[in-house]
Amino acid sequence: MSVTREKPVVSKILQKNMLELLSNGIRIDKRKLDEYRKISYQVGIIEKADGSALLSLGETMVLVGVKVELGQPFEDTPDQGVLVVNAELLPLASQTFEPGPPDERAIALARYVDRSIRESNTVDLKSLTIVQGKICYVVYVDVYVLDYGGNLVDASVLAAVKALENTKIKKYELDENGKIMKTEKVESLKLNDFPVSITFGIINNKYFVDPSLEEEQACDTFLTFTYTKSGNICAVMKNEQGLIAPAQVIEMMELGWKKAKEISSLMLGGQKGND
Repeated sequence: MSVTREKPVVSKILQKNMLELLSNGIRIDKRKLDEYRKISYQVGIIEKADGSALLSLGETMVLVGVKVELGQPFEDTPDQGVLVVNAELLPLASQTFEPGPPDERAIALARYVDRSIRESNTVDLKSLTIVQGKICYVVYVDVYVLDYGGNLVDASVLAAVKALENTKIKKYELDENGKIMKTEKVESLKLNDFPVSITFGIINNKYFVDPSLEEEQACDTFLTFTYTKSGNICAVMKNEQGLIAPAQVIEMMELGWKKAKEISSLMLGGQKGND
């Protein structure tokens, strides 16, 4: 299921120029094939949220808000809290985004962000249990795309994790009668990992990281890997039709891990952006 916009008809001249540049190891915007656009972010910018982050990746801007409430655990995981991820593609972000219920692109984006967080065990769901099988914390992660300039997936995963990293939980405890009561304690949400997703655009067997919107319109297909801090791949997604040679997949996996380490270092190092 695609999370990219419907591609308009791209002129053959543009595609030809892109291929010529890619063959020489450069791109339309002069970046190298393995070069990301500038990443910058701010945290804690939504006053009424329990956690938030605003992140820009080139011309793509994503806002994520986190809210933590009390709820019931799922029957099959009575000893865990609940994680819920939603995504909204705001009409102001792109002419292809329409108002109304989430479309397939928004649903697919939310699912991939959820899978990246869940399968990396980033949120310690067991620490969110208050009364096993009865009461737990429910962590709502809402992704809002404010400006779409290509590569929504990587920007959304990064913004979501930074918002979770910024999240504070108002603690509840049981009193002597076994009733739930709110305390004055506030704690940071316990995180176990910092997943980073790396997206490749592929056109005529040429691949590159972090496709811009213009590049997305000409790509044959896209492949995304999400890496944990230890280098394990916890999520994979392929968008659009198109074949990828197995040898290229391995090459992309190796390059993706290299880029994930670079971005993780940036995001965990207390910096606000790269140059």
